[in-house]
Amino acid sequence: MADQQAPLTPAMFHVLLALADEDKHGYAILKEVSEQTNEEVQLSTGTLYGIIKRLLETGMIKEVRKPLAKNDDARRRYYRLTDAGRQIAIAEAKRMEKLLLRARTKRLIRTFGPA
Repeated sequence: MADQQAPLTPAMFHVLLALADEDKHGYAILKEVSEQTNEEVQLSTGTLYGIIKRLLETGMIKEVRKPLAKNDDARRRYYRLTDAGRQIAIAEAKRMEKLLLRARTKRLIRTFGPA
């Protein structure tokens, strides 16, 4: 299944990455994607929920219920990366790693280091 889904769109990959470590609601996903990309990627809510719909339909994520924390909104929906979604995210990361290796081999880029 992982090979059938790759390559993902960059926005889809960012959403899967945001869910890799814990369940999150939509706003938390938007915030993490923005923070993790130094605000280079800022998804609109329409784009995010379109991606979430597609990821739900393909079984890469699922909606989960979480116990309400203090000050949490009961209307919030939380999403979790499924095992299939995790495998697809890993396959996509490996595909991109191979591309980076080729780019380094061709001397298009150097190794990453501190800015």
